[in-house]
Amino acid sequence: MTDTAAYFPRLAGRRVAVLANQTSVADMPGAPGADASGRVHLVDLLHARGFDVTGIFSPEHGFRGTADAGEHVGSTVDARTGIPIRSLYDGGSGRPSDEAMRSFDVLLIDLQDVGLRFYTYYITMLRLTDACADAGREVIVLDRPNPNGDKVEGPLLDMKYRSGVGQLPIPVLHGMTLGEIARMAIGEGWAHPCRLDVVPCRNYTHATEYLLPVAPSPNLPTQRSVYLYAALCPFEGTVVSLGRGTDRPFACYGHPGLKGRNYTFTPRPTAGAKHPPLEGEVCRGVDLSSLPLDEARATGFTLRYVIDAYRDLEALGDAFFTPMFEKLVGAGWVRGMIRAGATDAEIRARWQEDVARFRPLRAKYLLYEE
Repeated sequence: MTDTAAYFPRLAGRRVAVLANQTSVADMPGAPGADASGRVHLVDLLHARGFDVTGIFSPEHGFRGTADAGEHVGSTVDARTGIPIRSLYDGGSGRPSDEAMRSFDVLLIDLQDVGLRFYTYYITMLRLTDACADAGREVIVLDRPNPNGDKVEGPLLDMKYRSGVGQLPIPVLHGMTLGEIARMAIGEGWAHPCRLDVVPCRNYTHATEYLLPVAPSPNLPTQRSVYLYAALCPFEGTVVSLGRGTDRPFACYGHPGLKGRNYTFTPRPTAGAKHPPLEGEVCRGVDLSSLPLDEARATGFTLRYVIDAYRDLEALGDAFFTPMFEKLVGAGWVRGMIRAGATDAEIRARWQEDVARFRPLRAKYLLYEE
């Protein structure tokens, strides 16, 4: 976003639409539209520089990042600039209307992703790039670092489990930026071919530690939760709470039936979790909110927390899981291994072949060194 020389000339005299949210900001002291601290939102920057921004699209959680996961976000107007915020769904088939697509010449994408297959911002991006391909519109991705970009872990998505939380045959942690994912999806024919350009990050490698300046969504409020997301999100496919409706989402887990646990929490309605799982029930479990940040970063995709809870609640049997579990982990064999008593290491060993097959494919589309 800060490399304005790379994309401002491409916008001059053209109608611009933006796919953005609360993360589409940068520290640019003195830039038009910047606040007193020097931070500026992409939309405010473009508007202040006089570009013809005809519409804003926003992903899950909305333009200001306050909607619940999966909540339908309709059309409205940005109060600060008066620019229409257009629905992604008003054209049916999960895409914008023809009228919305006719309202711009180039789509500018700037979102902070966290690098997981079930984090849905890349799905929104690809839905819009498909619409742009069909309408003959150009797409420019303003790339951002992947805070989990040093990891490629987990099973490849078995496409029979393709869903709103997983669209591509990639691992849980894919180790790619949004720009690289877009290149791969188009290059492999998983998305419609469109005119795509990626403005890359400077001085970034996939090993670079990147601390997010803005929470990417309501239930990932801290850097620790961003790092633990891969390990705790599979609980969304079980009866166990991962802390939605508390001040520690994705930094704890628990259930009323867990035994011998000193930590307790009670999920309540909060911003971004209006009706959290196990709402109002006292859950006993594990608090990870004090885990050292370097340990959280090293955690990656592990099923040891799910296995811990399953063994404690083993009397539930298959009722411990929901159909969402397979959609999240991406494979049908994981549940069976857990129920059979497999360790995290044994499950990890089984998906290593998937990762080995994915890495050379991924390498074709990387923009940054490992």
